[in-house]
Amino acid sequence: MATMLIQHKVKDFAGWKKVFDSVSGLRISSGELSSQVYRDESDPSKVTVVNKWNSLANAQKFAHSPELKAAMEKAGVDGPPVISFLNEV
Repeated sequence: MATMLIQHKVKDFAGWKKVFDSVSGLRISSGELSSQVYRDESDPSKVTVVNKWNSLANAQKFAHSPELKAAMEKAGVDGPPVISFLNEV
């Protein structure tokens, strides 16, 4: 199992969350097994998403997909995200 960690700022969390939820089917069909969303305690515009994937290749493919880029733009992501790919040991 692979994990993708995404960190970014958002302009409006409620608006971002609506878009995030609306693309759950796309994430699942791409191999996502689960997702968790966290907000920074000192700066609620900082969001961290932890996604579990069925393979590292599928996580990387999704991270570089035009669909994710479009969803982030629609959701009001402020600046480029920091994306890390992690393997559970």
